Amino acid sequence: MIWLTWRQSRGSAATLAAVLVVLIAVLALTGPGLASRYGAGIAGCTPDNTCDDFFDRFFDEYQLPFLALTLVVLILPALVGLFWGAPLITRELEAGTYLLVWNQSVTRGRWLAVKLGLTGLVAMAAAGVCGLVVTWWSDPLDKSAVPELAQMSPLVFSARGIAPMGYAAFAFVLGVSAGVLVRRTLPAMALTLVAFATIQLAMPLLVRPHLMPPVTSTFELGRTNVNGLVPQGQAGGGTQVFLSTSAVPGHAGAWVLSSDLVDPSGRTVVGRDGASGPSSTIARSVPVSTTSGPCAPSGGLGTDACTAEINRLGYRQQATYQPLERFWPFQWIETGIYALLTLGLTWRCFRRVRRGLS
Repeated sequence: MIWLTWRQSRGSAATLAAVLVVLIAVLALTGPGLASRYGAGIAGCTPDNTCDDFFDRFFDEYQLPFLALTLVVLILPALVGLFWGAPLITRELEAGTYLLVWNQSVTRGRWLAVKLGLTGLVAMAAAGVCGLVVTWWSDPLDKSAVPELAQMSPLVFSARGIAPMGYAAFAFVLGVSAGVLVRRTLPAMALTLVAFATIQLAMPLLVRPHLMPPVTSTFELGRTNVNGLVPQGQAGGGTQVFLSTSAVPGHAGAWVLSSDLVDPSGRTVVGRDGASGPSSTIARSVPVSTTSGPCAPSGGLGTDACTAEINRLGYRQQATYQPLERFWPFQWIETGIYALLTLGLTWRCFRRVRRGLS
């Protein structure tokens, strides 16, 4: 059975191995230079406190390969489910070759166990190696990325660490389960794609934010969480604060679940209809004088002095977030969840093959 499974899968396995070797070679050659440039940039920007500018330039330069590698790791598990999992059983059923194996004293359970075990382990290993190598290469970029693409953000988190290995195992067994259920390759592939995409969207939206209790804190306003200050209406009508929804001071790389502006009594400040500002911000109205004082145009509207005045009045950012320090705990927990789902689907496959497949 091992020899037969290898003969049936060697073509796709060799192709995947070749692609991985090329990818690893490219990342191994360019990774040390990327890390060296990041280290030199940090050493140069730290004395004059210009690291924010360096982060912007550094990430912008490498943003395209950063996003491309993230996309590769994200789609690899889906490809495993579509092109390895879904056809694994259906091509046997459509060709009738499974009957030959069963008539050679090979039990149904052994037949399925070898197919799932050998092919599934290869898929898991490929996704795991890909995820870990990309995580290593992207480390300098993860440290300098914009908050929307920080390491804990839903998109990037799913392409880092060991989570891709859990996704690949689940997608593979999901494809096999779909094939056992519908017994046709194309419908099984379509069902696998829809089910896997649905679960991958539901995980960061509904499950991941609650893997550990999130932290809720209030923060003073500053350059980290304020992306703009604009006068509101006529002179003296107050100031429009564009508050970041993806960053909190002192917790770089955190995954911000919610962010709002609260007044001195702790009540949420209501936004003004029709206000628009930078992306990933919310507009909130603060009744601070724009005719005189730090927030007056002549006093430097939008400067640190105006922000300090708003802080003096008692306005704060209230945010709920998952800190970056929880990255690896979240990786292990989420991978464990997918492992349990994989085991459940595997049990269903064995039950279906032993009792209902003919």
